[in-house]
Amino acid sequence: MIKSAHEIALMRLASQATLTAYEAVYHALREGMTQQHVEDLVAAAYGQLGFPGEASVQVDEYTASPHGSATPQVIREGSIIMIDDGCTVEGYQSDITRTFVLGKAPENSRDKMRKVFDIVHRAQSAAAAAAHPGIECGAIDNAARKVITDSGYGPNYKYFTHRLGHGLGMDGHEWPYLVRGNKTKLQENITTSDEPGIYIPGEFGIRLEDDMHVTENGAELFTPQSPSLEDPFATP
Repeated sequence: MIKSAHEIALMRLASQATLTAYEAVYHALREGMTQQHVEDLVAAAYGQLGFPGEASVQVDEYTASPHGSATPQVIREGSIIMIDDGCTVEGYQSDITRTFVLGKAPENSRDKMRKVFDIVHRAQSAAAAAAHPGIECGAIDNAARKVITDSGYGPNYKYFTHRLGHGLGMDGHEWPYLVRGNKTKLQENITTSDEPGIYIPGEFGIRLEDDMHVTENGAELFTPQSPSLEDPFATP
């Protein structure tokens, strides 16, 4: 559960490689691609980077299913797309999700999509700000869930239907879990995911996930947060 500096360096590299692969795929997306095409592009990008990895891709209303669907899906202009998973660097994992639209979001749902993206972004930031040694894991989930509930997407697990995060290292899911009721206290050099989401059945879902390292004085994300729905890899 407690990682060495070397292990953390490998996970940081894995996260950076994943974000690099996602950005390359984002720029290669075209109308008419299926989710299988996009998954193949992600695998090819990892091949170019030299690290084994894969991704799950969901499109439009299927993004509202946190664990996805095998139903064939086709990307259109304005489609909302969710890419999730990671790669392995010397046995250590990354786990990152980006949700974005191809081009511009549809006019009839643009404002709602942007609003939900902003709420999820703020929830992710709130979790990272709350994480520091000595705080209970459940309190990190609470910090993110409060932002979502206070914004009208509650109560409890109504729209944010899963835990905030999980530990990771040589396995993609390890102890500790950032979930309600977990009284385990964070310690320096624990690494977890930070992945709030809002899922609206029949419409769309948005999840933002980066990997988080607990430091002596707080926590840091290994990768920059996604800044917007329509320009997800823009640099500040």
